[in-house]
Amino acid sequence: MKDISLGPGAVEWLGTHYRTTLTTAETGGAMSITDSVSPPNSGPPRHIHHDADEAFVMLTGDAEFWLAGERFIRGPGETVFIPRGTEHTFRIVGDAPSRHLVILTPGGFEGFFAEMAVGQFRIPEDMSAIEESAARHNLTFIGPPLSADDDEVGE
Repeated sequence: MKDISLGPGAVEWLGTHYRTTLTTAETGGAMSITDSVSPPNSGPPRHIHHDADEAFVMLTGDAEFWLAGERFIRGPGETVFIPRGTEHTFRIVGDAPSRHLVILTPGGFEGFFAEMAVGQFRIPEDMSAIEESAARHNLTFIGPPLSADDDEVGE
C-alpha cells in the first residue's frame, strides 16, 4: 500500500489503518470520526450498525458501496450516508488505497477498530471473536464482503 502516515495513535487491522481524530469522549457521546486508509480491493463483510448512522467522506481513492441493494462508486470529495439499521458494505476499487473519514453518530464504534487491531483477527477464520466484539458495538455481520465478481453482494 502507498505509504500514507496517519500519525501517532493509528492502529492497523487487515491492512487498513485507523486513527480516531474525534473521540466519543470528546463529543460527550454525540459522535466519533475515524480517519481510515484502506488498501485496494479491501472492505468489510456486509453488516448493519443497529444504533448509529454512518457517513463516509472520501478523501482519496475510490470505493464501491453496496447500500440496501444499490451499488455505486464514490471518489474524492464525495460522501455517503448510511442510516442506522441499513445493510451495507464497501470495497476499495482501482489500484490506489482510499483515505476516508468514517463518522458515526452517536459515537462509540471506534472501540471496535481498536479491539480488532489488538487481536489481529482474520476473516473468516476468527469470525466468532470478531462477532463477539461486533455485538458489544451494536454491529451485526450478515453477509460476505463485496466482490468485483458479484452481481449482488452475498450472491
